[in-house]
Amino acid sequence: MFARLILVLALALPCAQLAQGSDVDPLEAINRPVFAFNDMLDTFVLRPAAKGYDYVVPQRMQRGIGNFFGNMLDVNRAVNSLLQGKWSGARDSAGRVLVNSTLGMFGFFDVATELGIERHRADFGETLAAWGVPQGPYVVVPLFGPRTIRSGTGTLVDTFASVPFYVDDSTVTWSLFSLGIVHARARLLESDQLMSGDRYIFIRDAYLQQRAARLRDGVVEDEFSDFEDDWSEDF
Repeated sequence: MFARLILVLALALPCAQLAQGSDVDPLEAINRPVFAFNDMLDTFVLRPAAKGYDYVVPQRMQRGIGNFFGNMLDVNRAVNSLLQGKWSGARDSAGRVLVNSTLGMFGFFDVATELGIERHRADFGETLAAWGVPQGPYVVVPLFGPRTIRSGTGTLVDTFASVPFYVDDSTVTWSLFSLGIVHARARLLESDQLMSGDRYIFIRDAYLQQRAARLRDGVVEDEFSDFEDDWSEDF
């Protein structure tokens, strides 16, 4: 869970000195005001909505909603795995979509995992990395939060290539995106109190380490490597 990753990073980052400000964050003077705006939006809009969602929606239903969005993301993962030359990842992701969309009732039940079909993380930011595109500086994007130039480009492509954008009804499309965002934020509520010190630096370094781990297929190169990064990025 992401909360567990946050806890691990809270212990590891002060020692690891992951990011030396100006090296990875030459745009800090611009990023911090954007971060403050996003933080205000989270405080007054997104977090209250997530708390309400978490209070009203039963855990079993939340799990089904997470599975539903995960099933749609498996479509992107299949394509990105193929573009990265990861044939087993493309095969498994496509298989997961087929199984969960049918036996799993449009993805609300994760039957594929029960059948032993592995989930593979893959996004277009990783595809660009596999193609040799440099990471670029760290940026904080309004509404979207922490990114690098490369991962931000990947997010843009993945978003417009995602299943909701192929729904004819724009109301349904934006309702799906809104639900996905609130659901994802609700899953991070427990990690809020784990952040200490300068939240900007903490989130920046946590994000960069998480992306670096993803490019190593989840292998974190420090003494906490026994902890699996299973941040489920269902939106």
